[in-house]
Amino acid sequence: MSPASVILSLPIFLFSIVVHECAHGLAALRQGDRTAKDAGRITLNPIPHIDLFGSILVPLFFLLAQGFRPTILIGWAKPVPVNPLNFRDVRRGELEVSLSGPISNLMLALAFALIYRMLPPLHGAAGPLVAVKFMLLYGMHINCLLAVFNLIPVPPLDGSHVLAALLPYDAAMRYRQISGYGMWILILILMFPPLRRVILEIPVILLRSFFELIAGSFFVL
Repeated sequence: MSPASVILSLPIFLFSIVVHECAHGLAALRQGDRTAKDAGRITLNPIPHIDLFGSILVPLFFLLAQGFRPTILIGWAKPVPVNPLNFRDVRRGELEVSLSGPISNLMLALAFALIYRMLPPLHGAAGPLVAVKFMLLYGMHINCLLAVFNLIPVPPLDGSHVLAALLPYDAAMRYRQISGYGMWILILILMFPPLRRVILEIPVILLRSFFELIAGSFFVL
């Protein structure tokens, strides 16, 4: 990705992580918990969702580490506040709220792919159409990455809450005890290429291929 491509991709990246967090808040609201709504976090306004570490420093680290030509860009928004004690059904509520974020990313990927499909082919075109199609493809790709990344069953990612909601109570309590080591486990996964490839890159490639079929494009960003 060129510096110009990075500039085009950042708004899509920010929009995608904001939608992810809004989805958590809406799912919690459906389960009877108004915490996110009362905190003003069910909004597409990015400002309440921006996390200094996850929304700015981590993406900037990936950009700097890859010479502003990133092949992978990771980040997250400020987690939406949720109180599971307000859920009508605690285990079902935790499962629905946790899955809602990755599902929202898959829905965004599908929307970007369908819009891309409906646009006219480039055929040497330049200017706005090229930029729009790039942003749509990037949106499709980054949302595949966000969905898979957040489903990794390591605290504090959504996948850890999904797994905890599915485990028997005692096993879930023991599993939650690793939460203090979650960030170190994630760093190990991201920085160790064989592990990162199996857990993150291969699932993302498979998911991207599916949405590229829908979009009718295998353009490499």
